[in-house]
Amino acid sequence: MSESWVNSAERIGADLHLELSGPGGRRAALIHALRDAVRGGRLAPGTRLPPYRSLAADLGVARNTVADAYAELVAEGWLTARQGSGTRVAERAEPPRHAGKVPGKTPPRARGPRHNLRQGTPDVSGFPRGEWLASYRRALQQAPNEVFGPGDPAGRVELREALAEYLPRARGVRCDPDRIVICSGFAHALRLLFEGRVLRSPLAVEAYGLPFHRELLTRAGVRTVPLPLDEDGARIDRLGRERGVLLTPAHQFPTGGPLHAARRAAVIDWARARDAVIVEDDYDGEFRYDRKPVGAVQGLDPERVIFVGSVSKSLSPAVRLGWMVLPERYVEGVLAAKGEREAWASVLDQLSLADFIARGSYDRHVRRMRQRYRGRRDRLVAALAERAPHIEVTGVAAGLHAVLRLPPGTEAATVARAERAGVALDGLAAFRHPGAAEPAVAAYDGLVVGYATPSEHAYAVALDALCATFPDP
Repeated sequence: MSESWVNSAERIGADLHLELSGPGGRRAALIHALRDAVRGGRLAPGTRLPPYRSLAADLGVARNTVADAYAELVAEGWLTARQGSGTRVAERAEPPRHAGKVPGKTPPRARGPRHNLRQGTPDVSGFPRGEWLASYRRALQQAPNEVFGPGDPAGRVELREALAEYLPRARGVRCDPDRIVICSGFAHALRLLFEGRVLRSPLAVEAYGLPFHRELLTRAGVRTVPLPLDEDGARIDRLGRERGVLLTPAHQFPTGGPLHAARRAAVIDWARARDAVIVEDDYDGEFRYDRKPVGAVQGLDPERVIFVGSVSKSLSPAVRLGWMVLPERYVEGVLAAKGEREAWASVLDQLSLADFIARGSYDRHVRRMRQRYRGRRDRLVAALAERAPHIEVTGVAAGLHAVLRLPPGTEAATVARAERAGVALDGLAAFRHPGAAEPAVAAYDGLVVGYATPSEHAYAVALDALCATFPDP
């Protein structure tokens, strides 16, 4: 017959269940139970154990039984005992990697690469915790009772009003709160657009872009047609009978560079002539370094362009908030696709972001991070100029990533070599539309390197590891 004990939180700070069973008496059973708890990770290194008297009372054993068990485990190195500090789990008593494995359960994921230079994420250490917490507290304290009920599928009016002030000022968008629908990010926006029958097949997309977005569209039955690229962005003259086009005009992803002014006007003319829709992905529109900010294409014709943005690059992907600025005729269909109540975006986060924008905290944060990322960009360019001058750096006037041109035929080997060295990055070919013609621009070997992802203290080492992976000239 086994006996168990569950400690109270005030004794060691966390619940722990001990089973006293097996041969050898109470002392041996207690030693075995404690050793298993340490080995399995349920008692972490440094955890303080209950005093002899408390544990003895909980287990219904003699005080000396607990004292002897503790003494045995101290002698074996599982525990430590110091005057005034009590008995604790030894710091060196780390559980082996296989410990705690439960049959039939998936093992924990392996640790990630030593140096993460993948595109797509900001420096998460730069998240403005203090200012965000202040906005969250104000939002929570001032929120009306209705906030805690079902949410409006359009999004909180406070956030839509804040965005209606911010987007025209910062991105040249023409909008009012009634044209804005809050979502959880660009992928969610795509789902709402095809579920609301706004996006229809065929849809033109840039020859290079995120495979995830193309896959979402394909699974929804939307056929995507690759649009060639050159140094001026998407080849608008190649648009034909498509029902719409998806563009990254402020900073083409991933090759870099804005859509030329003549092509911005040309795509509006095409959409008007074809009664088509333009989806503008403004994924990192706030970050410009060596050129003037490029305003949104949406400003040229708000009734032909759907402007989509989010805070995933500017603030954090953990704050699952984005927005669509819609032509009037699409608002009702998108809201119908979203449902009768908000099921995606946290209402309290919406109120916090509204406060964060209205008080100028968002502008201050973007300016601060723009300076940080520009410094990162400059360090990358300088390191390559010194250690790999044969590698050309492109697409660095804006954004959070760069494209590094490689000698022909070396991309796959360089990506593999980087992986072996613990450097996570992507080859340019990973973003190419499977139907794109081979000469369709970016028909060169290259790497897509995210210089925003590492924290400040890890960036120099990551650059060293990156430079060591390049092929010789």
